[in-house]
Amino acid sequence: MNTTVLVPAAGMGRRMGASVNKQYLQLGGRSILARTLELFERHPAISSIFPIIPADEIDYFKQQILPGSGLTKLGGIVPGGKERQDSVRNGLQQLQLIGTKPDSVVLVHDGVRPLFNPGLIATLIDTAVIKGAAVIGVPAKDTIKEVENELIVATPERSRLWQVQTPQAFRFELLFRAYQQAARDDFAGTDDASLVERLGVQVVMVEGDYRNIKITTPEDLLIAEALLAGGD
Repeated sequence: MNTTVLVPAAGMGRRMGASVNKQYLQLGGRSILARTLELFERHPAISSIFPIIPADEIDYFKQQILPGSGLTKLGGIVPGGKERQDSVRNGLQQLQLIGTKPDSVVLVHDGVRPLFNPGLIATLIDTAVIKGAAVIGVPAKDTIKEVENELIVATPERSRLWQVQTPQAFRFELLFRAYQQAARDDFAGTDDASLVERLGVQVVMVEGDYRNIKITTPEDLLIAEALLAGGD
């Protein structure tokens, strides 16, 4: 079975406060995005990789990130949209144009999660084949409060709360349909699974690990450097 990965990397990274967008920052001597792409390049179950890059940065990606990356599974470079959801939708439309089969599996993975354990890819794919949709995540460690106007209004039961990460895996037809419905309803979700859930489809949670952080702030980059230096 052909498995495709969409890697949205079109964020501006304002919270990082750097001179370049966060996906191009160096982590252990290589760009964050190059390290992320390498996770899927090395995995035998992945057939093609589609980075989703801001339209005005595609040349930069080709000149500064692609050379020396060893990326042989590049299916294409997709122009990003205004928001992450727009970017992923662009990627799905590209997959439809090239004739992706409805039952093929598509993974969506944030370009700034370079520490994901690729050993979990096979589990995600297998689960998506059987169930249609699977995400990776970890149990919440902290007590979570629901707050409105600076006042606590609820304390959800922590044992039922998980922090959702990426990759998220779906049968192509299902994810494409979910994105079409979200566009018709003008609905903005916080992740891909939330769009699928709106169709009444159950999404399976696969337990990952806490190393799989999303690098968004300078503090995240320091943590990632420490995790990378510490190895497994």
